[in-house]
Order: sequence, then structure tokens, then C-alpha cells
Amino acid sequence: MSENIVSNEKILQGQLDRVTRHLSILYDLSNAMRTTLELNHILYIILTGVTAHTGLGFNRAVLFLVNKKDRILEGKMGIGPESGEHANQIWQYISSAKLDDLITADKISQSAKPTPFYEAMTKIKIPLNKEQGGLLGSVYFNGLPLIIRPDIITQYAQDPFLNVFKTNELVIMPLKAKDKVNGLIVADNLFTQKPITDDDLKLFMMLANQAGLAIENSRLYEMVVHKSHTDSLTSLWNHGFFQDTLRKEIEKAKEHNLPLSLAMIDIDNFKKLNDTWGHQYGDVILTQLANIIKDSSRENDHICRYGGEEFSMVLTKTNKEQAYLIAERLREKIAQHLFLDGTAGQSLKLTVSIGIAEFPKDASSKEDLIQLADKAMYTAKFIGKNTTYLAQSDTN
Repeated sequence: MSENIVSNEKILQGQLDRVTRHLSILYDLSNAMRTTLELNHILYIILTGVTAHTGLGFNRAVLFLVNKKDRILEGKMGIGPESGEHANQIWQYISSAKLDDLITADKISQSAKPTPFYEAMTKIKIPLNKEQGGLLGSVYFNGLPLIIRPDIITQYAQDPFLNVFKTNELVIMPLKAKDKVNGLIVADNLFTQKPITDDDLKLFMMLANQAGLAIENSRLYEMVVHKSHTDSLTSLWNHGFFQDTLRKEIEKAKEHNLPLSLAMIDIDNFKKLNDTWGHQYGDVILTQLANIIKDSSRENDHICRYGGEEFSMVLTKTNKEQAYLIAERLREKIAQHLFLDGTAGQSLKLTVSIGIAEFPKDASSKEDLIQLADKAMYTAKFIGKNTTYLAQSDTN
């Protein structure tokens, strides 16, 4: 009789210890997710909670987010070793580290290094339709977690995700906010071969509930920030964003010893256009011109509405000779474009004047760079308009 009592007490104590551990994990991760609204940090905290020894302890985890615009699931981050040997090296470190230490902001860059696993996972795009979505699509539409056991995984040999994520057992967990799936986490134990238990699934579901809300809050925050940095008429970045971004890009250029060019663009005779056709048509011109400039820009450049009829292009890793070629192509493209007003039926052609200055060749500060590029732009107007002019600094 006493042996049964002792046995029951051990079982109850084990259950209590497990519940306490689970609550501790959820508490630590919830606190960490509340400390930031930056999406990459949120994703890193979530995946670290899934893979850390002091968290759920899975070997690998991949997080997908829903892209509503393109109707796809996009791989956003993956954490996991590349091999069994690499896994042992990682686990020797994380087995002695606390969860709080693993999810600090300075760990993000280390986790997001372009390892083969990370790169492979972040290239995955799964269509959000029932015919092509495979396992991930089915979990998205059902909104329920799914475990694929070793005895049936061969049935999914043609699954688009499993063609990249090679494993013999996995769990797919939906992330939700307001009962809508906004992402998925896939996890496995490829290296330890530890079976995924019902206990693992329960804790995973509790973490997923917190994660889905944290991701939703982060996305709402990013939308608000984006709106505050966007010009309402042209949808380009606004003047405040320009000032802040130019400062940051100059710091990067200085740190890496790289050139940076600034192009200031102004519409020729815009006041006359407004006086002749009215400010509404002027707004149409500004919007169409903004689209031309944006479509002509490179991925790492920043296109802003500086103010009124003036635009700016922050051209990263670009000297002013290269910037001149970019600006000339843009100037010619604008000069050849027919600007239309669909409501009033007016159409016209217009030109722009462009001034270019380079950091650090022409200027050593943000203020001087803006002043020189602006001065070059006004020189372009003075010498005949429809011209690109390079700044002439005192050092030249």
C-alpha cells in the first residue's frame, strides 16, 4: 500500500515539475516577446523558444509567414544545425545557457547568418491553395496542428516542402491571431531522433498562441511606422524618412569605406504647370513622376519626396560618375514620357533638372551633401534645365 502511495506521489511530482517547467518557458518567452515590436527579433525569440534546450528542445525549426498580397506562405527564418557534428557543438553551448541569454537582441545577427539551412528555408514559397499547398497549405486551411510520423512520411514524398526539408518526422503548428492563421512553424528532431510526444504538442500549442499574437502586433506596428514615413500623395518615403535614412546610410558608407551619392530632382516649370492646368493635375503629375522614379530605381536605393515638386534618390554604394549614368537614364525616360490626366483629358511632356553630390568625395556630412546636391540641381536649372549636373566641391 505504501509503495503505491510513494509511486503515485512520484507521478504527481513529475507532472507538477513538468507543468512548472512549461509555465516557466511560456513566461520567459512571453516576457521576451513583449520587449520588442521588431519583427525579426520576434521571429528569433519564437524559434529560439522552439529549439533551445531550455525551451521546447526541437532540433530544427522554420517559421513561415502569410503573404496575403501574393497568396503564399514565405519562409522567413530557420534555426537549426547543418549536421550531427554541428548539432553537438550547438547543444554543448545552449545546454548551459539560460533562455534569457539566448533571446537577447544581439543574438539575432548570429542566428540570421546565411547558412545553407537558413538560405534554403527562406527561399521557400508555398502557394496558398489546396491543390498546390501540400502539407503546409493543409495546415493553413485547417488551422490545426499536424504531426507526420515516420511510418507515414513516405506518403508525402512529393510534397513541395519536404522536397527541401528532409526529415523522417515533423510537426507543423499554425500561428493565429483573432482566429486567423498568420504563420506556421515547422519543427523536427532530425539529429536526436527523439519522438514528438503529446506533451511536446501541448506546450508547442501554448507557445504558438503567444507567437501568433506577437507577430500580429509587430505587423500592425510596422504598418503604422510605414505610414508615418510615407508621403500620402506619392506613396514614396517622406522628408523625415529621407533625413533619417541618409544619416544612417552615410554612417554605413563611412564604416565600410564605400561611396554614396545623393541625387536631387526637381520638375522644370512646375509653377507654370499648376497655374495653367490647376493643382489637381499637378498632383497627377507628381504621382506619375514618383512611379517613374521608383520603377527606375535599384533595390537598395531610397526614393523620397523631398518636398513640393522636388524628389531625392539616395544611391548606396555608388560614386557620382555611376550616379550620373543612372540620373541621365531617368532624365531621358521622364522627357520621353507622356503624362496623362484621365479625368480632364489633358496630356503633356515635362522635364526635370537633377543635381548629384557624392559622399565622401564632395561632402563629409549629411547637411553638406544635401546642400551640394541641391546647389547642383539649381545649377542644372540655371544652365538650361532638362540637365544633370555634378556637384563641384571645394576639394575637387
